[in-house]
Amino acid sequence: MRNVAVIGLGMHPWGKFPDKSVTQMCREAVVAALADAGVAWREIEAVAAASSRFSGGRGWGLNGNDVVDDLGATGIPVYNLSAGCAAGGNAFNIGYTLVASGAHDVVLVVGAEKLKDRGGRGLPRFGHPLLARGNSAPGLFALGATRYMHTFGCPKETLAKVAVKNHWNGARNEKAHLRSEITVEQVMKAPMIASPFGLFDCCPTTDGAAAAIVCRADMAKQFKKTAIYVKGAALAVETGRPFFDPTFDYLGFRSTVKAAKAAYDMAGCGPKDISFADVHDCFTWTEISNIEDFGFYEKGQGWKAVEAGETALGGKIPINTSGGLKSFGHPIGASGVRMIYECVTQLRGECGERQVKNARLGMAHNVGGPGAVACVVILGHA
Repeated sequence: MRNVAVIGLGMHPWGKFPDKSVTQMCREAVVAALADAGVAWREIEAVAAASSRFSGGRGWGLNGNDVVDDLGATGIPVYNLSAGCAAGGNAFNIGYTLVASGAHDVVLVVGAEKLKDRGGRGLPRFGHPLLARGNSAPGLFALGATRYMHTFGCPKETLAKVAVKNHWNGARNEKAHLRSEITVEQVMKAPMIASPFGLFDCCPTTDGAAAAIVCRADMAKQFKKTAIYVKGAALAVETGRPFFDPTFDYLGFRSTVKAAKAAYDMAGCGPKDISFADVHDCFTWTEISNIEDFGFYEKGQGWKAVEAGETALGGKIPINTSGGLKSFGHPIGASGVRMIYECVTQLRGECGERQVKNARLGMAHNVGGPGAVACVVILGHA
Protein backbone atom coordinates (compact mmCIF):
# COMPACT_ATOMS: atom_id res chain seq x y z
CA MET A 1 0.00 0.00 0.00
CA ARG A 2 1.30 3.46 -0.96
CA ASN A 3 1.38 6.41 1.41
CA VAL A 4 -1.33 9.01 0.80
CA ALA A 5 -1.44 12.78 1.29
CA VAL A 6 -4.27 15.30 1.51
CA ILE A 7 -3.32 18.20 -0.78
CA GLY A 8 -6.49 20.27 -1.21
CA LEU A 9 -9.58 21.29 0.74
CA GLY A 10 -12.76 23.17 -0.05
CA MET A 11 -16.04 23.89 1.67
CA HIS A 12 -19.30 25.67 1.05
CA PRO A 13 -20.47 27.50 4.19
CA TRP A 14 -22.98 25.46 6.22
CA GLY A 15 -26.46 26.60 7.15
CA LYS A 16 -29.69 27.13 5.20
CA PHE A 17 -29.46 27.90 1.47
CA PRO A 18 -32.90 27.70 -0.19
CA ASP A 19 -31.67 29.36 -3.41
CA LYS A 20 -28.89 26.83 -4.12
CA SER A 21 -29.03 23.23 -5.29
CA VAL A 22 -26.83 20.56 -3.75
CA THR A 23 -24.85 20.47 -7.02
CA GLN A 24 -24.20 24.21 -6.87
CA MET A 25 -22.94 23.88 -3.30
CA CYS A 26 -20.66 21.01 -4.36
CA ARG A 27 -19.29 23.05 -7.24
CA GLU A 28 -18.17 25.77 -4.82
CA ALA A 29 -16.54 23.24 -2.48
CA VAL A 30 -14.79 21.33 -5.27
CA VAL A 31 -13.53 24.43 -7.09
CA ALA A 32 -12.11 25.68 -3.78
CA ALA A 33 -10.35 22.34 -3.20
CA LEU A 34 -8.86 22.37 -6.70
CA ALA A 35 -7.57 25.91 -6.16
CA ASP A 36 -6.24 25.03 -2.71
CA ALA A 37 -4.18 22.17 -4.16
CA GLY A 38 -3.26 23.85 -7.42
CA VAL A 39 -4.81 20.94 -9.32
CA ALA A 40 -6.69 21.22 -12.60
CA TRP A 41 -10.02 19.41 -12.94
CA ARG A 42 -8.57 17.27 -15.76
CA GLU A 43 -5.98 15.89 -13.31
CA ILE A 44 -8.64 14.27 -11.12
CA GLU A 45 -8.71 10.55 -11.89
CA ALA A 46 -11.71 9.44 -9.81
CA VAL A 47 -14.41 10.83 -7.52
CA ALA A 48 -15.73 9.37 -4.26
CA ALA A 49 -19.06 11.06 -3.47
CA ALA A 50 -20.92 10.77 -0.15
CA SER A 51 -24.61 11.10 0.65
CA SER A 52 -26.78 9.51 3.33
CA ARG A 53 -28.77 6.41 2.44
CA PHE A 54 -31.96 8.33 3.11
CA SER A 55 -31.52 10.91 0.40
CA GLY A 56 -29.11 10.04 -2.43
CA GLY A 57 -30.67 10.93 -5.76
CA ARG A 58 -33.85 12.35 -4.20
CA GLY A 59 -33.20 16.05 -4.64
CA TRP A 60 -31.61 16.92 -1.31
CA GLY A 61 -28.83 14.32 -1.47
CA LEU A 62 -25.72 14.13 -3.61
CA ASN A 63 -25.18 12.13 -6.79
CA GLY A 64 -21.51 12.25 -7.69
CA ASN A 65 -22.32 11.92 -11.39
CA ASP A 66 -24.07 15.30 -11.22
CA VAL A 67 -20.91 16.88 -9.80
CA VAL A 68 -18.81 15.51 -12.64
CA ASP A 69 -21.34 16.63 -15.25
CA ASP A 70 -21.48 20.09 -13.70
CA LEU A 71 -17.70 20.56 -13.72
CA GLY A 72 -17.20 19.01 -17.15
CA ALA A 73 -17.63 15.30 -17.73
CA THR A 74 -14.25 13.63 -18.22
CA GLY A 75 -15.18 9.94 -18.30
CA ILE A 76 -13.60 9.26 -14.91
CA PRO A 77 -15.09 6.70 -12.51
CA VAL A 78 -17.49 8.00 -9.86
CA TYR A 79 -18.08 6.05 -6.66
CA ASN A 80 -21.38 7.00 -5.02
CA LEU A 81 -21.08 5.96 -1.39
CA SER A 82 -23.22 5.86 1.71
CA ALA A 83 -23.14 4.70 5.30
CA GLY A 84 -25.87 6.86 6.82
CA CYS A 85 -24.32 9.65 8.85
CA ALA A 86 -20.87 8.10 8.26
CA ALA A 87 -21.13 8.51 4.47
CA GLY A 88 -18.43 11.20 4.38
CA GLY A 89 -15.98 9.12 6.38
CA ASN A 90 -16.77 6.12 4.20
CA ALA A 91 -16.10 8.14 1.03
CA PHE A 92 -12.79 9.41 2.39
CA ASN A 93 -11.73 5.87 3.27
CA ILE A 94 -12.58 4.75 -0.26
CA GLY A 95 -10.72 7.72 -1.79
CA TYR A 96 -7.72 6.91 0.39
CA THR A 97 -7.85 3.23 -0.59
CA LEU A 98 -8.06 4.02 -4.31
CA VAL A 99 -4.79 5.94 -4.06
CA ALA A 100 -3.07 3.67 -1.54
CA SER A 101 -3.81 0.59 -3.66
CA GLY A 102 -2.35 2.12 -6.81
CA ALA A 103 -5.65 2.23 -8.68
CA HIS A 104 -5.43 6.03 -9.02
CA ASP A 105 -2.93 8.79 -8.21
CA VAL A 106 -5.23 11.79 -7.60
CA VAL A 107 -8.78 11.39 -6.23
CA LEU A 108 -11.49 13.88 -5.25
CA VAL A 109 -13.63 13.14 -2.20
CA VAL A 110 -16.83 15.18 -1.87
CA GLY A 111 -19.79 15.02 0.50
CA ALA A 112 -22.98 17.06 0.53
CA GLU A 113 -26.58 17.17 1.69
CA LYS A 114 -29.41 19.70 1.69
CA LEU A 115 -31.48 18.59 4.65
CA LYS A 116 -33.41 21.86 4.70
CA ASP A 117 -35.02 20.72 1.43
CA ARG A 118 -36.57 17.65 3.06
CA GLY A 119 -40.30 17.74 3.64
CA GLY A 120 -40.03 16.31 7.14
CA ARG A 121 -37.92 17.34 10.08
CA GLY A 122 -34.89 15.34 11.17
CA LEU A 123 -34.09 11.93 9.73
CA PRO A 124 -36.32 8.88 9.32
CA ARG A 125 -35.29 5.83 11.33
CA PHE A 126 -35.12 2.26 10.13
CA GLY A 127 -34.61 -0.96 12.05
CA HIS A 128 -36.86 -3.64 13.45
CA PRO A 129 -40.14 -3.76 11.48
CA LEU A 130 -42.21 -3.55 14.67
CA LEU A 131 -40.08 -2.47 17.62
CA ALA A 132 -38.53 0.50 15.79
CA ARG A 133 -41.87 2.08 14.94
CA GLY A 134 -41.96 5.69 16.05
CA ASN A 135 -38.38 5.92 17.25
CA SER A 136 -36.00 8.71 16.33
CA ALA A 137 -32.29 9.45 16.37
CA PRO A 138 -32.58 11.61 19.53
CA GLY A 139 -34.69 8.91 21.16
CA LEU A 140 -32.19 6.15 20.44
CA PHE A 141 -29.12 8.07 21.59
CA ALA A 142 -31.04 9.28 24.65
CA LEU A 143 -31.23 5.65 25.79
CA GLY A 144 -27.44 5.51 25.90
CA ALA A 145 -27.17 8.88 27.62
CA THR A 146 -29.67 7.85 30.30
CA ARG A 147 -27.84 4.59 31.03
CA TYR A 148 -24.47 6.36 31.12
CA MET A 149 -25.68 9.09 33.49
CA HIS A 150 -27.26 6.51 35.80
CA THR A 151 -24.21 4.22 35.78
CA PHE A 152 -21.49 6.82 36.30
CA GLY A 153 -23.29 9.64 38.08
CA CYS A 154 -22.88 12.10 35.24
CA PRO A 155 -25.15 15.15 35.73
CA LYS A 156 -27.08 16.75 32.88
CA GLU A 157 -25.09 19.94 33.46
CA THR A 158 -22.04 18.12 32.09
CA LEU A 159 -23.86 17.45 28.82
CA ALA A 160 -24.69 21.15 28.74
CA LYS A 161 -21.00 22.00 29.09
CA VAL A 162 -20.23 19.98 25.96
CA ALA A 163 -22.74 22.12 24.03
CA VAL A 164 -21.33 25.34 25.50
CA LYS A 165 -17.77 24.36 24.54
CA ASN A 166 -18.68 23.42 20.99
CA HIS A 167 -20.73 26.57 20.45
CA TRP A 168 -17.76 28.62 21.69
CA ASN A 169 -15.58 26.96 19.07
CA GLY A 170 -18.22 27.24 16.36
CA ALA A 171 -18.73 30.94 17.03
CA ARG A 172 -15.12 31.39 15.90
CA ASN A 173 -15.50 29.32 12.73
CA GLU A 174 -16.63 31.42 9.78
CA LYS A 175 -18.17 28.47 7.91
CA ALA A 176 -20.20 27.05 10.82
CA HIS A 177 -24.01 26.93 10.85
CA LEU A 178 -24.63 28.07 14.44
CA ARG A 179 -22.17 30.82 15.28
CA SER A 180 -23.50 31.92 18.66
CA GLU A 181 -22.16 31.28 22.12
CA ILE A 182 -24.58 29.80 24.63
CA THR A 183 -24.67 29.27 28.39
CA VAL A 184 -25.27 26.25 30.60
CA GLU A 185 -28.47 27.91 31.79
CA GLN A 186 -29.75 28.20 28.21
CA VAL A 187 -29.04 24.54 27.56
CA MET A 188 -30.74 23.44 30.77
CA LYS A 189 -33.88 25.52 30.07
CA ALA A 190 -34.21 24.60 26.39
CA PRO A 191 -37.26 22.65 25.17
CA MET A 192 -36.99 18.91 25.72
CA ILE A 193 -36.46 16.76 22.62
CA ALA A 194 -35.85 13.29 24.10
CA SER A 195 -34.87 13.20 27.77
CA PRO A 196 -32.16 13.95 28.77
CA PHE A 197 -31.57 15.80 25.48
CA GLY A 198 -32.93 19.30 25.13
CA LEU A 199 -32.78 21.40 21.98
CA PHE A 200 -29.16 22.48 22.54
CA ASP A 201 -28.03 18.88 23.11
CA CYS A 202 -28.88 18.00 19.49
CA CYS A 203 -27.06 18.90 16.27
CA PRO A 204 -28.99 21.09 13.82
CA THR A 205 -30.52 20.20 10.46
CA THR A 206 -28.11 21.72 7.96
CA ASP A 207 -27.24 22.25 4.29
CA GLY A 208 -23.55 21.89 3.43
CA ALA A 209 -20.82 20.55 1.17
CA ALA A 210 -17.14 19.75 1.66
CA ALA A 211 -14.36 18.41 -0.55
CA ALA A 212 -10.85 17.01 -0.17
CA ILE A 213 -8.25 15.95 -2.73
CA VAL A 214 -5.88 13.08 -1.98
CA CYS A 215 -2.85 11.89 -3.94
CA ARG A 216 0.05 9.50 -3.62
CA ALA A 217 2.54 10.85 -1.11
CA ASP A 218 5.53 11.11 -3.44
CA MET A 219 3.55 13.55 -5.63
CA ALA A 220 2.54 15.83 -2.78
CA LYS A 221 5.46 18.27 -2.91
CA GLN A 222 4.61 19.35 -6.44
CA PHE A 223 1.40 20.97 -5.21
CA LYS A 224 1.23 24.39 -3.63
CA LYS A 225 -0.06 23.69 -0.11
CA THR A 226 1.66 21.88 2.75
CA ALA A 227 0.62 18.25 2.42
CA ILE A 228 -0.84 16.40 5.39
CA TYR A 229 -0.50 12.64 5.39
CA VAL A 230 -2.93 9.84 6.21
CA LYS A 231 -1.30 7.85 9.00
CA GLY A 232 -4.20 5.51 9.70
CA ALA A 233 -7.65 4.96 8.21
CA ALA A 234 -10.21 2.37 9.28
CA LEU A 235 -13.89 1.56 9.01
CA ALA A 236 -15.70 -0.87 11.30
CA VAL A 237 -19.26 -2.15 11.04
CA GLU A 238 -21.34 -3.71 13.79
CA THR A 239 -25.02 -4.60 13.86
CA GLY A 240 -27.39 -1.95 12.54
CA ARG A 241 -29.61 -2.70 15.53
CA PRO A 242 -27.35 -2.52 18.60
CA PHE A 243 -30.28 -1.49 20.79
CA PHE A 244 -31.90 -4.89 20.15
CA ASP A 245 -28.73 -6.79 21.09
CA PRO A 246 -29.07 -8.18 24.64
CA THR A 247 -25.30 -7.88 25.18
CA PHE A 248 -25.22 -4.16 24.31
CA ASP A 249 -24.46 -2.08 27.41
CA TYR A 250 -25.61 1.33 26.08
CA LEU A 251 -22.38 2.95 27.33
CA GLY A 252 -20.53 3.36 24.03
CA PHE A 253 -20.26 1.93 20.52
CA ARG A 254 -18.28 -1.15 19.52
CA SER A 255 -17.77 0.08 15.96
CA THR A 256 -15.92 3.16 17.26
CA VAL A 257 -13.72 1.05 19.53
CA LYS A 258 -12.80 -1.30 16.66
CA ALA A 259 -12.21 1.46 14.09
CA ALA A 260 -10.02 3.43 16.51
CA LYS A 261 -7.92 0.38 17.36
CA ALA A 262 -7.41 -0.46 13.69
CA ALA A 263 -6.43 3.15 12.89
CA TYR A 264 -3.98 3.24 15.84
CA ASP A 265 -2.41 -0.03 14.71
CA MET A 266 -2.00 1.26 11.16
CA ALA A 267 -0.54 4.57 12.32
CA GLY A 268 1.74 2.95 14.87
CA CYS A 269 0.45 5.19 17.65
CA GLY A 270 -1.92 5.17 20.60
CA PRO A 271 -4.51 7.41 22.25
CA LYS A 272 -1.85 9.42 24.11
CA ASP A 273 -0.23 10.44 20.82
CA ILE A 274 -3.31 12.24 19.44
CA SER A 275 -3.10 16.05 19.68
CA PHE A 276 -6.79 16.78 19.00
CA ALA A 277 -9.89 15.11 17.57
CA ASP A 278 -12.95 16.13 15.58
CA VAL A 279 -15.61 13.61 16.59
CA HIS A 280 -19.20 12.71 15.80
CA ASP A 281 -21.10 14.69 18.44
CA CYS A 282 -24.60 14.28 16.99
CA PHE A 283 -25.69 14.65 20.61
CA THR A 284 -23.77 15.98 23.60
CA TRP A 285 -23.49 12.62 25.34
CA THR A 286 -22.09 11.04 22.17
CA GLU A 287 -18.96 13.20 22.43
CA ILE A 288 -18.36 11.90 25.94
CA SER A 289 -18.85 8.26 24.93
CA ASN A 290 -16.59 8.76 21.90
CA ILE A 291 -13.57 10.01 23.81
CA GLU A 292 -13.85 6.96 26.06
CA ASP A 293 -14.23 4.58 23.11
CA PHE A 294 -11.04 6.08 21.60
CA GLY A 295 -9.15 5.25 24.78
CA PHE A 296 -8.52 8.90 25.66
CA TYR A 297 -10.24 8.18 28.99
CA GLU A 298 -11.39 5.12 30.88
CA LYS A 299 -15.08 4.28 30.60
CA GLY A 300 -17.03 6.51 32.96
CA GLN A 301 -14.26 9.12 33.21
CA GLY A 302 -14.93 11.16 30.06
CA TRP A 303 -17.56 13.34 31.71
CA LYS A 304 -15.08 14.28 34.43
CA ALA A 305 -12.63 15.40 31.73
CA VAL A 306 -15.33 17.71 30.37
CA GLU A 307 -15.91 19.14 33.84
CA ALA A 308 -12.15 19.73 34.23
CA GLY A 309 -11.95 21.58 30.90
CA GLU A 310 -9.58 19.00 29.42
CA THR A 311 -11.53 18.79 26.13
CA ALA A 312 -11.64 22.55 25.55
CA LEU A 313 -9.25 24.44 23.31
CA GLY A 314 -6.01 24.64 25.29
CA GLY A 315 -6.96 21.58 27.32
CA LYS A 316 -5.28 18.18 27.52
CA ILE A 317 -7.02 16.85 24.38
CA PRO A 318 -9.09 19.48 22.50
CA ILE A 319 -12.25 17.96 21.04
CA ASN A 320 -14.31 19.46 18.22
CA THR A 321 -12.31 22.63 17.71
CA SER A 322 -14.46 23.17 14.59
CA GLY A 323 -17.62 23.44 16.68
CA GLY A 324 -18.47 19.83 15.90
CA LEU A 325 -21.77 18.63 14.55
CA LYS A 326 -23.38 20.45 17.45
CA SER A 327 -22.43 23.94 16.23
CA PHE A 328 -20.95 23.49 12.77
CA GLY A 329 -23.96 21.45 11.64
CA HIS A 330 -24.62 17.99 10.26
CA PRO A 331 -25.60 17.73 6.57
CA ILE A 332 -25.19 13.95 6.91
CA GLY A 333 -23.07 12.95 3.90
CA ALA A 334 -20.79 15.98 4.20
CA SER A 335 -19.82 15.70 7.88
CA GLY A 336 -17.06 13.11 7.56
CA VAL A 337 -15.36 15.12 4.80
CA ARG A 338 -15.72 18.30 6.85
CA MET A 339 -13.91 16.58 9.71
CA ILE A 340 -10.97 15.92 7.39
CA TYR A 341 -11.07 19.63 6.49
CA GLU A 342 -10.79 20.59 10.15
CA CYS A 343 -7.98 18.17 10.93
CA VAL A 344 -5.91 19.20 7.92
CA THR A 345 -6.34 22.94 8.49
CA GLN A 346 -5.38 22.48 12.15
CA LEU A 347 -2.24 20.57 11.16
CA ARG A 348 -1.42 23.28 8.61
CA GLY A 349 -1.75 25.86 11.38
CA GLU A 350 -4.53 27.77 9.59
CA CYS A 351 -7.26 27.91 12.27
CA GLY A 352 -6.57 31.30 13.79
CA GLU A 353 -8.27 31.77 17.15
CA ARG A 354 -9.20 28.07 17.22
CA GLN A 355 -5.68 26.83 16.53
CA VAL A 356 -4.37 23.90 18.58
CA LYS A 357 -0.78 24.62 19.54
CA ASN A 358 1.95 22.24 18.44
CA ALA A 359 -0.51 19.79 16.88
CA ARG A 360 1.19 16.63 15.59
CA LEU A 361 -1.59 14.09 15.02
CA GLY A 362 -5.27 14.78 14.47
CA MET A 363 -8.16 12.32 14.49
CA ALA A 364 -11.42 12.48 12.51
CA HIS A 365 -14.28 10.25 13.65
CA ASN A 366 -17.57 9.73 11.80
CA VAL A 367 -20.46 7.49 12.97
CA GLY A 368 -23.39 6.11 10.99
CA GLY A 369 -26.74 4.91 12.22
CA PRO A 370 -27.13 4.07 15.91
CA GLY A 371 -23.41 3.38 16.19
CA ALA A 372 -23.59 0.69 13.50
CA VAL A 373 -20.63 1.95 11.47
CA ALA A 374 -17.64 4.09 12.43
CA CYS A 375 -14.81 5.63 10.40
CA VAL A 376 -11.59 6.82 12.05
CA VAL A 377 -8.81 8.65 10.20
CA ILE A 378 -5.52 9.75 11.79
CA LEU A 379 -3.62 12.51 10.00
CA GLY A 380 -0.23 14.07 10.57
CA HIS A 381 2.92 15.54 9.07
CA ALA A 382 5.46 13.53 7.07
